[in-house]
Amino acid sequence: MSPEDLAGIFPLLLIVVAFWFLVIRPARKRQQEMRTIQSQVAPGSQVMLGSGIYGTVVDVADDTLRLELAPGTVVKVARQAVVRVVEEPVSPAPPPAAADESPSATDEQ
Repeated sequence: MSPEDLAGIFPLLLIVVAFWFLVIRPARKRQQEMRTIQSQVAPGSQVMLGSGIYGTVVDVADDTLRLELAPGTVVKVARQAVVRVVEEPVSPAPPPAAADESPSATDEQ
């Protein structure tokens, strides 16, 4: 091979290496993280599904989970739907504090 041939192949090799570092490597890392998260799921765990639904795991099978969304409401979902195990229990947001309703000086006239 002549130096001109190598000079023609070098940009192509550079693109392949950049593609691997920018696309394939991070995708593999995310896939491994998802496997780890999904393997941590156990009955009693609070989880979030890919659709944003939160629930408590009731039962774990090979490829599915039974998830309690509300008391008495249990659904069957694919294990791959779990994107996060929530460390703290999911609770509704507290209501906003009421404004001080004391009469102001202008109301006393």
